[in-house]
Amino acid sequence: QVQLVESGGGLVQAGGSLRLSCAASGRTFSIYCMGWFCQAPGKEREFVAAISWSGGNTYYVDSVKGRFTFSRDNAKNTVDLQMNSLIPEDTAVYYCAADATGYYSGSYFRSSSRYYDYWGQGTQVTVSS
Repeated sequence: QVQLVESGGGLVQAGGSLRLSCAASGRTFSIYCMGWFCQAPGKEREFVAAISWSGGNTYYVDSVKGRFTFSRDNAKNTVDLQMNSLIPEDTAVYYCAADATGYYSGSYFRSSSRYYDYWGQGTQVTVSS
């Protein structure tokens, strides 16, 4: 089992920044990659970014490229999502997720939520215009 706890959400004006953190505990040695997803009211959960647990390779959805940065600290078992130049469309609940099965092959990141085994409780990000 892997437990994930997010923090760092909040309310920010458009153009501002937030940093989300996710702390992993339990069987962290089984993690292949980590992902961030977001879910706005009335919408399905959407992929935002992923990072390989060992090598630190990253992958971003086009809408956040150049604005968001995904990083990890293996020593602390944490991952962070630095969110800059936020826009109202970024408003959503953000979830941290872990692939502990090995769907991530080392060269191809999965963007579907079904390829992630463990999920945090979510943290709200609200961007005002």
